[in-house]
Amino acid sequence: MRFGIFGVNSWACALDPAGAGRALAAAEAAGWESAWVGEHYALPDPPVPTSPAPPDTPMLDPFVALAHLAGATSTLLLGTGLVVLPLHQPVALAKRVASLDRVCGGRLLFGVGVGYLEPEFAALGVPMAGRGRRADETLDALAALWAGGPVHEGRDPAFTGLRAEPRPVRPEGPPLHVGGHGPAALRRAVTRGAGWYGWMLDVAAASEHIAALRRAAGEHERPPALGPLEVSVTPPAGRPLDLGTVEAYAAAGVDRLIVIPPGRARKDTAELARWAEETAAALA
Repeated sequence: MRFGIFGVNSWACALDPAGAGRALAAAEAAGWESAWVGEHYALPDPPVPTSPAPPDTPMLDPFVALAHLAGATSTLLLGTGLVVLPLHQPVALAKRVASLDRVCGGRLLFGVGVGYLEPEFAALGVPMAGRGRRADETLDALAALWAGGPVHEGRDPAFTGLRAEPRPVRPEGPPLHVGGHGPAALRRAVTRGAGWYGWMLDVAAASEHIAALRRAAGEHERPPALGPLEVSVTPPAGRPLDLGTVEAYAAAGVDRLIVIPPGRARKDTAELARWAEETAAALA
């Protein structure tokens, strides 16, 4: 089992970036494998039923936050959990992702999803309808640019005579981790992804979704070059991890747990460092 910390661009990490860098350096030294950020441009105020957090939750841009944290760490993997693909212009996104991957020396894990927060889509002038199709087309465009070819025709956007340098460290781009629980997300994970990311799942729910992933793997061909599909899960917030729980997730087929820190560690970066060290020691 590998362990990641979620939300390192939010809460105290957003208001005290220098302290976030120190906390992540401590987590790296304690043995954590990865750190992950979410993405929201703005949150509904007042909240709506699909709101992921209170409207006053501070949250840095994921690419800015991870570029900063790349300079404070040396081996920690840095993940986006998740970039909302339909909210991004594909050529601009290709530049941001490749730039971050170069800045962090190839440590980026590129987690993506299609989004679900209608007020945020509306504020950015992006329709919710067709977002799955646009997500697939964005992935096609990224692959074309990162392959170095000047042509990407027949999709939205179509472009010719373009190159975007530098490309990511890996020729195929950073490892793609697909979030989402629906059939289309599972299909993307199987056919395109290095991994699949399940959000706020207990052991029973994780088992159900992993079974659905296996069914999807029987319905869709997985390119052999992708290798085995990694499964990452964020457990429900507020539930402390113990060895028994970790073993139950592992038995269900989970490869990585991406943990939301408890309240005290979300409010203060020194507490985040302390929690990271204590949790790593307890799970060692």
